[in-house]
Amino acid sequence: MTSPAAESAPDNRASSRAVSAPRDPARRRISGAVWAALAIVYVVWGSTYLGIRIVVETMPPFVSAAVRFVVAGLILGALVAWRRGPTALKVTRKQLASAALVGLLLLLGGNGLVVLAETSIPSGLAALLIAVVPAWVVVLRRASGERPGLGAYAGVALGLAGLAVLTLPGLSGEVRIAGVLTVIVATVMWSVGSFSSSRLPMPADPFAASAYEMVAGGIGCALVALGRGEHRGFVLADVSPRSWVALACLVLFGSLLAFTAYAWLLHTAPLSLVATYAYVNPVVAVLLGALVLGEQLSWPIAVGGAVVVAGVCLIVSTERRR
Repeated sequence: MTSPAAESAPDNRASSRAVSAPRDPARRRISGAVWAALAIVYVVWGSTYLGIRIVVETMPPFVSAAVRFVVAGLILGALVAWRRGPTALKVTRKQLASAALVGLLLLLGGNGLVVLAETSIPSGLAALLIAVVPAWVVVLRRASGERPGLGAYAGVALGLAGLAVLTLPGLSGEVRIAGVLTVIVATVMWSVGSFSSSRLPMPADPFAASAYEMVAGGIGCALVALGRGEHRGFVLADVSPRSWVALACLVLFGSLLAFTAYAWLLHTAPLSLVATYAYVNPVVAVLLGALVLGEQLSWPIAVGGAVVVAGVCLIVSTERRR
């Protein structure tokens, strides 16, 4: 996983309008740009699980996450300043605090915990467990007073049914339960961060917000790495070339390209539609894990993957009709 910026809002009233605006039928039409951004998030983020697994082969988890997000955040901030001028990075204290909080929830709590989990569980299984994110999002939406359509509930149920089938191989005891629980906690953190991002006073420019979020999340990961003592005994020369290449791909594609696409989607599309990436990413991740790392690809994965995709189609079609 990687992450967002949000509905920009100078005050609570504006935030309420930003949240309620997508209910306008004219604005709920899904444009070609939205589909293109969704495709980037679907495919690129699906491949990040493979990249993370390769990186942590020779690099400590939170050290790698810190480097990834701080570097990506600084590059994105520089690009925003270059293309739109330094004033695009200007934010109030409240906006900066909101961006930092969302960044910590998404990138330290959400992504950082996934990186940690992948030191003990396969990349494909980590991605499959992430599929519970839309379920948490629906719960959060319902708790906030929204009423997702029956199709959304049915899509979540179908997706979770696919998840159950997909995780059958992991229930045999071959996977460490601690890693599984770590990913589940990560999904909760990610869901809360995504949901909160549209209700907090974020920077007006979603890409500037993404830059602040990534730097804040990266700093958080660095502090956790220090607390865990990951720097002790760590030597840069011990990092393999393929881990460096994977880390570079995570920075350029996973963080800069897909993260900013996700940020734009959170600013433009319904949250429940954006959350469907969590159903598609596992399919991509499982296939890549099997092809590149030789992770097991069995009939439960094939059947479960088909059910997951069906759930995505149901949720997307429901959002298009509303």
